[in-house]
Amino acid sequence: MSDIGVIPMPGNFRYTEAFRKGRPRHEKLDPFRRRHPRMDLGKRAKIFAPFDALRGFSAAVIAKNEIYEYRRELSDEERAELDRTLTLLRQRTAGGRAARETRIPVAVTYFVPCADSNHEACGSRGQYQTVSGIFRGADPVRSRTLTIDEQRIAFEDILRIRICP
Repeated sequence: MSDIGVIPMPGNFRYTEAFRKGRPRHEKLDPFRRRHPRMDLGKRAKIFAPFDALRGFSAAVIAKNEIYEYRRELSDEERAELDRTLTLLRQRTAGGRAARETRIPVAVTYFVPCADSNHEACGSRGQYQTVSGIFRGADPVRSRTLTIDEQRIAFEDILRIRICP
């Protein structure tokens, strides 16, 4: 066995002669060089650029890092404060015309269940999100929802309502 650099080369290696010749050298006007010009470094770098072999895999890994929590149960004081705020908002916007003229800006924090069926939190946990906008109305009887701009939020999902100045 003979050594090439630090790698031992077996005696029956098929390409020993080609390896000993070294890297091929071509003259500028060599026919091979004209047919195969040197590649631009920008194009060469593109060959080795990373690609997404498993489409969507990186997004799935990032989604697994999302932190989900259990729905909080409101205390009696928090529930009473929420009811007072809702009553105040409904009184100030009683009637469609009053709601359009009053335009009360609010911020509502509410629970959104995990919708990723591949996540372990699906169905049991979720995240709290806050939406800001103009209070449009609340229906405490039929749909039991609160409307901020065009978004409807169920009463049982609401954690906090803050009237913005």
